[in-house]
Amino acid sequence: MQRKVVTSAAAAFIVALTACTSSPVAPHSSTGFGPATGAVLAASKIKHVVVVMQENRSFDSYFGTYPGADGIAMSGGMPSVCVPDPAGGCQRPFHDTADVNGGGPHGQVNAAADVDGGKMDGFIGQAQRAKRGCTDPNNPACAGDGTRTDVMGYHDGGDIPNYWAYAHSFVLQDHMFEPNASWSLPEHLFQVSEWSAHCSTHDQPASCTNALQNPGTPPDFGGKKNASGTPPIYAWTDLTYLLHRAGVSWGYYVVAGTEPDCADDEAVDCAPVKQNAKTPGIWNPLPYFDTVRADGELGNIQSVQNFYDAATAGKLPAVSWIAPSGDVSEHPPGKVTAGQAYVTSLINAVMKGPDWASTAIFLAWDDWGGFYDHVKPPTVDANGYGLRVPGLLISPYARAGYIDHQTLSFDAYDKLIEDLFLRGQRLDPATDGRPDPRPDVRENDPALGNLLSEFDFTQTARPALPLPEHPVTTLH
Repeated sequence: MQRKVVTSAAAAFIVALTACTSSPVAPHSSTGFGPATGAVLAASKIKHVVVVMQENRSFDSYFGTYPGADGIAMSGGMPSVCVPDPAGGCQRPFHDTADVNGGGPHGQVNAAADVDGGKMDGFIGQAQRAKRGCTDPNNPACAGDGTRTDVMGYHDGGDIPNYWAYAHSFVLQDHMFEPNASWSLPEHLFQVSEWSAHCSTHDQPASCTNALQNPGTPPDFGGKKNASGTPPIYAWTDLTYLLHRAGVSWGYYVVAGTEPDCADDEAVDCAPVKQNAKTPGIWNPLPYFDTVRADGELGNIQSVQNFYDAATAGKLPAVSWIAPSGDVSEHPPGKVTAGQAYVTSLINAVMKGPDWASTAIFLAWDDWGGFYDHVKPPTVDANGYGLRVPGLLISPYARAGYIDHQTLSFDAYDKLIEDLFLRGQRLDPATDGRPDPRPDVRENDPALGNLLSEFDFTQTARPALPLPEHPVTTLH
């Protein structure tokens, strides 16, 4: 593992973080005005929204011991919860300093089993069952005697110092839930379209039906051909359709490499699939959308190098989504340190560029990856929410050291984008011009919080906080 000494300023900052024992928790309006007026003010300040999506970590696995957050129950400084182990007894959460983790299965069936009606006690059993089919000796999820798993492990501020530093200086969301109670592909579909569906006919949104687990995968994925051997049809309406119609710029940036997820997402290892901006996949689904092709915007799906270049030049689009490759995604068996370094490089690029003063960066992890979390997800419809994941807002107008306890999902990103750039237009079959049979308008769900409360637009824009890409870490 590469180690570098942090700068003195960054070191002092991280030391200050470890001394933190509380943080503000009482929500208040970010502007002092009502929602509509607040959105107008926000639109005058925030010109760029960047969504950085990493992979497969639960909130408790990264921030379960963060001061003031809704984290792992403790007694005398030790976890007091003990999750049943089907092999006998129970297992408590433990501090895991391994840089490479295994995690557990994370499909629709596994989500239901992990939650277990709100008991939140299925994690160990699901991981143990998945280990029986494991074959990769380099994947920690496959190692051991078939009973020991790392799904109860958690990392702390010494392990992931930059992520904790962002939480300390900006906003940590401790009730951010995956929008769908299943795996990566449906999540990435929800991220850009608020739905996961299976469609039978191109350019006919009415031909789509709800599909939480199997919306249709790329022809060759996870070491398996899909049933038809043909590309999936994504005919329903996605957010880029509304952005294009309103003349709002957007970019979807992809890191070249591989996707490590499996066609059978109840498994935990499979052959990786190559990925780049020109290869549609589970983390890059937009090329399959009829709307993107019809609008002539396939070119907006591009290499992540273009994001770095745009950030440096002060030419970020209004909306950016960034998808990793397997080696920097933190998706097991990718290294945590590699993911943190990559994410830090993205954030540093924005912070050092001309657009920092008008940008909001949202960082999250797409699903829980089979790792333990103690909070029962709210039920908003047949699709979700899924389990809790880490979420952060990083912006010059973010409230400092604030923990947002609102119920959130990635739907909140689309809601904010719509409020900032589309005057509140929603992906709504009744109003968006392309009616589809989606079960509801997710952005309008009364359970969903408002990200505007995480900003303070009365404050002077705060200076950037670039961090070392390779800080000292206790991971090994």
